[in-house]
Amino acid sequence: MVKRFLSRKADELRQIALIPNYYPHGDGSCFVKFGRTHVICAATIDERVPIFLKNTKTGWITAEYGMLPCSCQDRTEREAAKGKQSGRTLEIQRLIGRSLRSVVDLSILGERQIKIDCDVIQADGGTRTASITGGYIALYLACQKLLKQHKISENPIKNHVVAISCGILNNEPLLDLDYSEDSNAEVDSNFILSDDKIIEIQSCGEKRPFSEEEFLSLFEYAQKARFELIEKQKTALGI
Repeated sequence: MVKRFLSRKADELRQIALIPNYYPHGDGSCFVKFGRTHVICAATIDERVPIFLKNTKTGWITAEYGMLPCSCQDRTEREAAKGKQSGRTLEIQRLIGRSLRSVVDLSILGERQIKIDCDVIQADGGTRTASITGGYIALYLACQKLLKQHKISENPIKNHVVAISCGILNNEPLLDLDYSEDSNAEVDSNFILSDDKIIEIQSCGEKRPFSEEEFLSLFEYAQKARFELIEKQKTALGI
C-alpha cells in the first residue's frame, strides 16, 4: 500500500479550498487550493470576440495559463523572458478553454468573450485540474455580472465542470495525485467531467500499458470525486 502525505486514503481528495471573489478587480475570481497546489483564477469580460467570430452573434471562452517562477522547488524561467510559450503551457490553456466552453451556450453570450487567467503560485501536482475547477467559478461569477448588468437574458452556463487527476503508483490506483506521486506513477490520467457526462479524458501509460480494468478503477475514483467537487463549487457560489 502506498503511503500518502497526511495519510490520505487511495480514494481521498487532498484538502480542497475554493475561495470566490479573491480579487477586487476583474469580473470574477477564485483562489483554488488542492493541497499544496495553489492557483488564482480570474475572469475578464471583453466586449469583443476573435476575428473568426465577428458578425456571428456568438461569444467565446478562452483561457491563459502560467506558472510563477518560484511556484516549484526549482525556479522556472518566465516564458515572457524566453519570448514564447512552451508546448505544455499551450496544451494546458487550450484544455482549460475547451473544457469551460463545453458547458456554455455561446449564443447567449452574444458577441463578447470571457477570458480566464489561471496563474499557478504554488505547484504540487494537478495544476491543470485545479485550474479548470477554479476557472469554472470565475466564469460563473463573470456570467452573473453580465446578468446583473442586463447584458444577457439568461445564464449561459448549463452544467458544472470539475477536473481531477488519477493514477497508478506501485500498481495501486490513486485519486488526486500530488507531485511526488505523479512524477513516479506508472499510469497518469486527468478526468474532466460535467454533472453527469464526460468532457475529456487524458490517460497515458507513462511506464507501462494498463488494462481496461485498471482504467475503470481510475474512472470510478474520478466519478466519486466529481460529486464532492461539484458540491464544493456550489458551496463556494452559494447556489
